[in-house]
Formats: sequence, C-alpha cells, structure tokens
Amino acid sequence: MAENSNELTRPKNYMEDVVFKHLDSIIASTDCCRCQRCRMDIAAYALNQLPSKYVVTREGEVYSKLLELQQQFETDVIIAIVKAIEVVRKNPRHNEELVEKNGGKEWRMQ
Repeated sequence: MAENSNELTRPKNYMEDVVFKHLDSIIASTDCCRCQRCRMDIAAYALNQLPSKYVVTREGEVYSKLLELQQQFETDVIIAIVKAIEVVRKNPRHNEELVEKNGGKEWRMQ
C-alpha cells in the first residue's frame, strides 16, 4: 500500500515546534545560561507545562498552526518558557568550572 504524501510517518507533538520557535529569543532576553544542556532543560520543562498538540497529517499541522495565532495560545507558551528559565536558572544541571581568562575569572561549562 502506497503511503499518502499528505501524511506524516508518525504522530508529532506540534507544541515542540512552537516552543523551539520562541525559545532562543526569550533566552537571549534573559541572563540565564545558554549552554545546550540548560537550553534543552528549559524546553523540556516548558513542554511538560503545556498541553500536547499531536498531529498526524499535514492538515492537522496546518490546524495547529492556526491555533498558534490565537493570542492566549502564544501567551501560554511564552509564560511556560519564562517559568522554565527561572527553574533551570535556580537548578542548573551542567558542570561548571571557575577558570582564569584574560586576567579575570569566569565560569566555563564542561
């Protein structure tokens, strides 16, 4: 049986796309760590606070994109990311090492 070109191969949580669409710009506007581990922890925490939006067909994905245009939906995503940043900032899971650099000290992620 031929696979319909309009169908995805498996269900996808469209909310992941929405969170990652906003993640970097929100992180850039804060003083939180930008290492990959913290970035992924922030995304995971935010996604766990938001309802899943699974889609299977391209049509479902288009419908989810329309939902994204709703102001409350956008606000909920931004709030979840900001809360996640606060949690991760207070409890970072990366390894840090204080190192000498250019006559001063700074934290380096390992």
